[in-house]
This record gives sequence, C-alpha cells and structure tokens, in this order.
Amino acid sequence: MCGIAGTYRWPDGKAVTDRLTDVLAHRGPDGAGRYSHSLGDGEVHLGHRRLAIIDLSGTGAQPMVSDGLALTYNGELYNAPELRTELASAGVRFRGTSDTEVLLEAWRRWGTDCLPRLRGMFAFAVFDERTGELVLARDQLGIKPLFLLRRGTGLMFASELKALAAVTDGSLKVDHAALVASLLYYWVPDSRCAFREAEKLPPGSWLRCRADGRVERGTYWNLRDIAHEGRELARAGEQPDLGAVVEESTRRHMLSDVPVATFLSGGLDSSYLTALAARHQPGISAYTIGFRAEDTKFEAMPDDLRYARQVAERYGVDLHEIEIAPQVTDLLPRMTHHLDEPIGDPAAINTYLICSAAREAGVKVMLSGMGADELFAGYRKHLANVLALRYQRVPRPLRRGLSRTVDRLPVATSRRGYRSVRFAKRFLSFADLPEETAFRRSYTMYDRGELLELIDPDLAGTVDDVLTEHADTYQDNALDDFVNRMCLTDARMFLPGLNLAYTDRSSMAASTEVRVPYVDIEVVRAAFAVPGDRKIVGRQGKVVLKEAATSILPREIAYRPKGLFSAPLRAWMSRDLAPLVREVVNDGVLVNSGFLRRDALARLVAEDASGQRDFSKHLWHVLTLEYWYRGATSGSGRSQSV
Repeated sequence: MCGIAGTYRWPDGKAVTDRLTDVLAHRGPDGAGRYSHSLGDGEVHLGHRRLAIIDLSGTGAQPMVSDGLALTYNGELYNAPELRTELASAGVRFRGTSDTEVLLEAWRRWGTDCLPRLRGMFAFAVFDERTGELVLARDQLGIKPLFLLRRGTGLMFASELKALAAVTDGSLKVDHAALVASLLYYWVPDSRCAFREAEKLPPGSWLRCRADGRVERGTYWNLRDIAHEGRELARAGEQPDLGAVVEESTRRHMLSDVPVATFLSGGLDSSYLTALAARHQPGISAYTIGFRAEDTKFEAMPDDLRYARQVAERYGVDLHEIEIAPQVTDLLPRMTHHLDEPIGDPAAINTYLICSAAREAGVKVMLSGMGADELFAGYRKHLANVLALRYQRVPRPLRRGLSRTVDRLPVATSRRGYRSVRFAKRFLSFADLPEETAFRRSYTMYDRGELLELIDPDLAGTVDDVLTEHADTYQDNALDDFVNRMCLTDARMFLPGLNLAYTDRSSMAASTEVRVPYVDIEVVRAAFAVPGDRKIVGRQGKVVLKEAATSILPREIAYRPKGLFSAPLRAWMSRDLAPLVREVVNDGVLVNSGFLRRDALARLVAEDASGQRDFSKHLWHVLTLEYWYRGATSGSGRSQSV
C-alpha cells in the first residue's frame, strides 16, 4: 500500500510531481522515489511513497524501472505467487520478491490483457519509454483510488484529491453537482468528483495517454456482467462452496512480510474473518472499539464489545480495546481533510482511531469485514425493502393509521433515544414507494422535496440529474431478483463511493493498510451466484454467509442481531457538537454563500432537538460538508463560488 503520483506533459512537471508526492507522505512513510523521462517536447514524471509490506528490501522500491518500463503502483496482488510462477516458467528472471515486480513483468508480457488476471487491490501508472505511452489502471471493484486531472495534452494523477488541489494553488472549482449528491447520499458517488476538472478513474478501467496526444479509455471488467454470470449459475443450480471461497480469500489476504491484525467489532463479518485468520496466524491481534457509557445508553447501542471479547477468547486472539471518547470538535476538521471529499459517515473516525492505535503498536496491515453487507444483503435497508413489498399488501386505511400513530411518537427524550421508533419512522418514509425509489430512499438523507427545500433553488435541475443517475444505475441490469438488484447497486455505488473510500483515506492517514477479503473478485462471483431468497430468509439477512460461518463460529455469534460500526451521533449532537451546529446554521459559509438555506437548516435543528425526528446524521453531514467546503475554498486565500 502506497501513494502514487505523476505528470505527463504537464508544465513544470518535475516540481509538480515532487509536490504531489510530498502531499502523500502519510501513505508511505517507509520510502520515497522519483522517476523522470523526456517525451518529445515534454516530460513524464512518476512519484511514489512507500509503505513496505512485501519485500522490505530495496528491490521492492518504486518507481520500479526495468528494460524500458517504469511503474508506480499502489496496492497488493494476492495471486502474485501464481503469476510469478507462470512468468518464471516463460523465462522471466526476478530480482526480488515483491508483487510490484510481478506486476511490471505481467504488463510487459500481456499489456492491458494482464488486468483481468490480477486478483487484488491496485491503482498504478506504467510508462513505456519506447512508445512514450502512459497507462493508468484501477482495480476491478474500486478498492484503491486514483484521481486525475487533464488540461490540454497534459495530465496529472495522484492517490488523493487533496494532492491535486494542493498543486493547482486553489484554481480547482467546487462542483456543485457533487455537493448536491453528497447531501443526498452523505458521500460523493464514484462517478462524480468534488472539483470540476478532476475525475476518478472508474473501477475496472484503464486510460492510455499516447505520444501523439490522443487519449484512449477501456473497461476490462464489469460488475454487471459478473452479476449476470452469477444469475445463470444460480439457474443451473451450480451453487458455490461459499465457506471455502471466503476462507481462501482470507488466506490470500494475509500474504505479508509484516504482521497482520484484524478489525473485530463482534459482528458476523469481522468475527468470521478473525476466526479464519486465527487458523493461519495463531495469536493474531485484533482491534475493537467501545464508546462512553453515557453515549451508548443515550443512543441505545448494542453491546458489541461483549461479543468481540467472546470471539477473542474462543480463538486465542490478542484483543486491543479502544474507547472512543474523542474530542470530536477537534477530530471533525481533521477527518474532513483526510477524507478528500465531503463524506458524512462517522465510521471514518472509528477506522482512523483503530488504525492509529494499531500503527502505534507496530501493525501495518489490518483485515476488515467491509463489503459483506453489500454483497450478501446484510444491511437493515435490504430487509426493510423486502418487508416493504409485503407491507404494501396491507389495506391502505390500516397503513395510513399506522403512519399517523408512529409519526406522533418521539425518537428521543432528554435522557435516552428510542431506536425502534427511529427505525419505524425510517421504514414508513419509503415503504409505500415504487421499488427503485424506495430502495434509494431507504439509505439516502432526503426525498426530492426535502432536498429542494434545503438548497439553492437554482440547483433544482441538478437534484433531478442526481436522482436520475441512481435510477439509471439501479436499472442497468437484466436481473429478475430484487435482492440481488439491491446488492448490485450497492456494490457499484455504495461500496466504492462510501465504504471503500473512507476506509482507504482513514487508514492511510494513519499509515496503515486495510485489506478487505470480502471485496475480492472470487468472493463477488460466488455472491452473485447465490439467489436473493438465500440471502434474505424470513426476517434474517445475510443468511447464506451465516450458514457458511457456522462451520467455525458459534450460532450465537453468527446469528446475533446486526451491530453498528458507527458512532453515538445523537449524543454528540446534543452535547459536544451543539455549539458548532448553531454556528454553522447562523454564520456558516454554506449558508452565507446561498448553497444551503438557513430557514430549512434551522427547522432540521429544531425538530431534532425536540426529539420528534432524528436528524443527527443529517446534521453531522452538514458539519462535515461545512468544514470540507471551508478548506476547499480557502486554498488560494479567496472565496470561490459554488
């Protein structure tokens, strides 16, 4: 895991690349490297910051240059041993043991045809001195980020957006459409970027800059096609051995020359991975979080810590417990800087603090259960949407009466919150809607009308564009399985746009690599070969994964109610962050710029404070958006118009 950067025919490219690379120092504190080469009337420059995981010697240093090819690479290849054997049998002689060298030689032999053969997480740039071509590529599922910026025939790229913003001296303008999308989702979809000129290389794709100035793009892997293949396997009755697939992926993800530890929340996904990892690395360390007692009581949060301790004791795991009682007012601006774009999920704080603690203990590599919920229908929204289809068969007068009754109930008093009421109100906000609209509404922050009330009226068209983009993604498949349609949309939008994004930024801010064994191309193939009625059975989600996990986990862990890798937002909002919320409503830059409407924002605050509605998540995201926007518009010492 590293930070990569570079320029292609960019004015003053060497100085720009040096600065890009320096901004990424936290991603790779173990080493730095530069590469330069002339290119007609211009130059190409590659930069690298190294976090040494495999082949800790100098033979793994980057940019790696060999026989006319130069590579700067961020990631891990979990099938590097097999590729190495195949290449060696074809006559390739390797100098070291790094997967970087395997990737370089695979590119030399197969070019872009090597990409679908790679199993891992990666973003890289490779330059061919003979042809003058630079190619950028990103992994199949969007685990690793790659941002780029093109002006004329010039291009710059980096692992983080903040690097591009830093070297352009504040000239990048905020993209108002991305901010609208961020308000809707509380994250920026991978198809959009917070700055207008910048873009994200899409998952499963490559971009080639040719010496004659042409730019080509290609897609080498498409998640929709994998889902369709899975549907055909399911129809043919060819069910995968999911337990074997997950165990094999976990084993591969432990490939490392430094110690590996795990996240352990006590939930199914992390417990299953930790138990499997402990088979291969007895005494493995794991890290878990807890919150202040008064916060968990107010939030009515489940006692995940008890289950984490139970798993650790059963499998001989060295458990490290971290209590999150943060100075959240200090952490908030720090996290918005690390996250690159406005992301309103407080789980980013958990990840950052866990990775920071692990790094202080000398751990560089962590395994996370990220991705299992998206692929196996483990979120409450998945079950809720299935239940909504049944609810719609209830006579309309009864539904109206129930809605009126629930609407009158408070979600909190001054002393405690009521999770069941929050869930009921959330469910009823979408239960009567059509399929795609209901699914979107089940995990977004506002419906169309609420969002229009909150923002500048001139952005109404942008709201419709963002909503249409979701509908297009949801409908861009031929699946006849409602549950797998939800899973596919999540894997294409929710997973890369939110969970993988904040995991990468938060962990790398702490100079730690997080690996995600469930977000593996073979696990994904297996997941979409499972029919939706084996993922959600009755009122149980993720059933097929629970069945696989019981081969190693006790049933009380595998089938326990879903926990939350989140934070006690209502408690924070009512205490620690209340003054900050008032400041943002009364004199925030988003309000003063006209992007957010003060009266609508004040109504959110009032309804949340009264306990009648739960807008803590909405307000947390407004705070993250406010801090991100302050940073984004102050880089050049002047304000920018949205």
